[in-house]
Amino acid sequence: MKIIRSIAAFDSSEKTIVTIGTFDGIHIGHKKILKNLISTAKKEGKKSVLLTFFPHPRMVLQKDKTILLLNTLDEKSMLLKKMGLDYLIIHPFSKEFSRLTALDFVRDILVNTLNTSRLIIGYDHHFGKNREGNIHQLKEYSSLYDFNIQEIPAQDIDDVSVSSTKIRTALKEGNLKIANNYLGYQYMLSGIVVSGKQLGGTIGFPTANIEVEESYKLVPSSGVYIIRTRINSIVFYGIMNIGFNPTVLGKHQTIEAHLFDFNENLYGKKITIKFIHFLREEQKFNSVEELVGQLNIDKENAISYLSNNRI
Repeated sequence: MKIIRSIAAFDSSEKTIVTIGTFDGIHIGHKKILKNLISTAKKEGKKSVLLTFFPHPRMVLQKDKTILLLNTLDEKSMLLKKMGLDYLIIHPFSKEFSRLTALDFVRDILVNTLNTSRLIIGYDHHFGKNREGNIHQLKEYSSLYDFNIQEIPAQDIDDVSVSSTKIRTALKEGNLKIANNYLGYQYMLSGIVVSGKQLGGTIGFPTANIEVEESYKLVPSSGVYIIRTRINSIVFYGIMNIGFNPTVLGKHQTIEAHLFDFNENLYGKKITIKFIHFLREEQKFNSVEELVGQLNIDKENAISYLSNNRI
């Protein structure tokens, strides 16, 4: 899969099959649409293209800083590559770009730049200046510029919307099982390992303190989770606490991972954590000794869960 950071940088003499959208999460609803895109392109001997935008249009047009996404760009790219997509175009979204008329978008981008022979799009898709473009205009333009429109059924679009909402709600409520079921994979969180208070090492539970660089990334609710990560091609399991460390009067949210049978220095390295199971809510204990006792129970419960479930 080729990742292209601007529509203008796309250059292909081959005809393409294109779909457009945020596709945040690349969940089971998205995959149905993307599998259709990829299989159609292969059948017709053309290239599959997903055109997406970053920052999210709401971040630019509405200056919505509260919007949280399920995927970073790196995570999204990795998931799409696994699916066999040919081209991922991540176009910088700006107010200037939003002022393109529907006609300009179709003629200059879909036809003249992307060389689109078929556009796979939802019945409720709007585009162009003031969102003036819709599926009806696209069908008119398709006759004028000689490309086909394949309309995604309303049920599939509704499934995508419902899935995205349920995943975000589930993660905010600590319901990891629902989130992972709708995603079709284990939710992930990537970040740089930074120095913390280093309390964990003194109580027998050294932790990797993870700093998520992307402020828009949705961090699951506070609590203790069973996790896994891959370091130097080796998979390690462990437990992670997301929260404010009330036992030691923490003031800021931290993301701390304790990996079983792992003692290497990870400072400065970027790691990706995958969430397997929610163990319990974060608690405040009367002493560090009580905390250590609970951490030992958490570890036992995690090992028991891992041995009794296919991960």
